[in-house]
Amino acid sequence: MLEWQIGKVVNIIDETPNTRRFFIETQSKENFIFLPGQFVTLDLPIHEKKNKRWRSYSIASPPNKSNVFELVIVLVEDGTGTNYLFKNIKPGDELTFRGPAGVFTLPQDLEKDYFMICTGSGIAPFRSMLQYIYQQQIPAKHIHLIFGTRTKQDLLYYKEMAELDKIMPNFSYHPILSRENWEGQTGYVHDVYKQLINEKRDAHFLLCGWKNMIDDTRHNLAEMGFDKSQIHYELYG
Repeated sequence: MLEWQIGKVVNIIDETPNTRRFFIETQSKENFIFLPGQFVTLDLPIHEKKNKRWRSYSIASPPNKSNVFELVIVLVEDGTGTNYLFKNIKPGDELTFRGPAGVFTLPQDLEKDYFMICTGSGIAPFRSMLQYIYQQQIPAKHIHLIFGTRTKQDLLYYKEMAELDKIMPNFSYHPILSRENWEGQTGYVHDVYKQLINEKRDAHFLLCGWKNMIDDTRHNLAEMGFDKSQIHYELYG
């Protein structure tokens, strides 16, 4: 069982109108060791029952020999946990957390094409993975990041991912908006991966986001001939 520990919020950045990046420093001055894709669980004072206080969030930063990690959190209108974080937490405050945990992590074998498909804050584990691959110069065949959201202002890490597309070998960034016409593609994530996959290939898929997107993607990929062993996912909500 992972032990609970205290982290200090050292910075908060408004990423979009309803999304914030929380930078949390562990008490230990040693590195906070985790695998790209893992998550931490916060224990928030929002309920008297323990299991109703716990909220889990993927780590958005890569392992970087630091004791500070980043969470990117979307404000949910009726969400008790996110409302507490947005209304009550400021730099200098402390949060109780445990982790890292989770098996939705960066694959060891990147010699296949990988499709990272996400919506909303589901980009968090992929941002951790991609920055780690780039910073550590890990060889990879080809990685596609397909990120769907409603409007351009909702595109988390947009400039960062667009820049990574330019400088990172064998990486392609595919943002797509469902409710706004812009210079990029409009529609849904399904439109993108269906266009990219012209025929069955030895590809693997990592899915992260809301249940409807993951259910639809898994169904579509199965119909396209991909085996369930080629599909891995982390469900949000």
